[in-house]
Amino acid sequence: MQGILTAHHDAINSTPNSANSPYAPDSRIRNNAAPPAWLITMDAAVTTNATTRPAVKPELVCPAGSLRALQMAVDAGADAVYLGLKDATNARNFAGLNFDDTQVRAGVAYAHARGARVLMALNTFADARDTRPWFGAVDTAATMGADALIVADTAVMAYCRDHHPKLRLHLSVQASATSYEAIEFYRRHYGIQRAVLPRVLTLSQVAHLARLSMVDIEVFGFGSLCVMVEGRCALSSYVTGQSPNNAGVCSPPSAVRWQHTPSGVDARLNGVLIDHYGPDEPRGYPTLCKGRFDVAGERGYAIEEPTSLNTLAILPELISIGVKAIKIEGRQRSPSYVEQVTKVWRTAIDSACAAPQRYSVQPAWSATLTRFAEGQQHTLGAYDRPWR
Repeated sequence: MQGILTAHHDAINSTPNSANSPYAPDSRIRNNAAPPAWLITMDAAVTTNATTRPAVKPELVCPAGSLRALQMAVDAGADAVYLGLKDATNARNFAGLNFDDTQVRAGVAYAHARGARVLMALNTFADARDTRPWFGAVDTAATMGADALIVADTAVMAYCRDHHPKLRLHLSVQASATSYEAIEFYRRHYGIQRAVLPRVLTLSQVAHLARLSMVDIEVFGFGSLCVMVEGRCALSSYVTGQSPNNAGVCSPPSAVRWQHTPSGVDARLNGVLIDHYGPDEPRGYPTLCKGRFDVAGERGYAIEEPTSLNTLAILPELISIGVKAIKIEGRQRSPSYVEQVTKVWRTAIDSACAAPQRYSVQPAWSATLTRFAEGQQHTLGAYDRPWR
């Protein structure tokens, strides 16, 4: 049992794709042999007695919306950067962002020369009428030396499995896998080696998945917070007419309007008024779940306040439960954001691993992150649900 649950993990700073790298192919992953019965039925006794994987320093995964952001993330201490192409295969396909082929080559070379890895996000769902752009993007990633693909669509996973069996697959947060059974399905059928969890799970739920799953678990550590199961927001689809799985965000920039009025600024999404800000009031990016509405004569946040996720306070716990990667959100943010946030998290992770008993969130870290936080506020989000 211990052999099944305990994965082979080498030092996180090893050379990309070397035999000692955590990105080296794992022979356990791409076989279709049925797992043992206890792994499927999840017998309570086995769950209780399952052996936790040894804690190791988690990989720091940072956003790169441009080549400059990639370079600054790597120089600031990122273990890996994630990026996307300038096309519909990428869920952050916005004007002025992302990489063409020349930039991907330059980014991969820059990262690899400094011991960092490059993860390519092919995280939209392929158009059933023409899957060639998505399959071509897989080929491009493999040719240009990407260390892993971040994928949500099963057709794209199957293509990678069949045509590039040595290319590592990470399950995108857009796949909305929140249970052990869902993650195991993708592992057995498509050979994923990591799952990025949606930002809707409590710390104990994340610990449960990290303990049972035969793949690495990645969580978001800092950045904008989605209070829905990723990519499945019916609210935004209703208002904008665009699916988050394909448009990339619940509030596509084309649908956002800021209207100045004598009393402040109105935030509208496809014409729908979702908030009004005073002249000096901090403004977060307008999303429906973070809007303020009049309900029973009272105006307030109906679902969630516009604050950024910040898990620095529970970093030692995330490490101890076996989280293997911590992701920073923000490919649409500036290179300065990427650099400063990466520096804070590099220092924090190193400190938490070197002396977990003496770890504490430093005021300078909080001050830096507050400058970049949505609404200049932080939250633990779903990780901390005292009412449960």
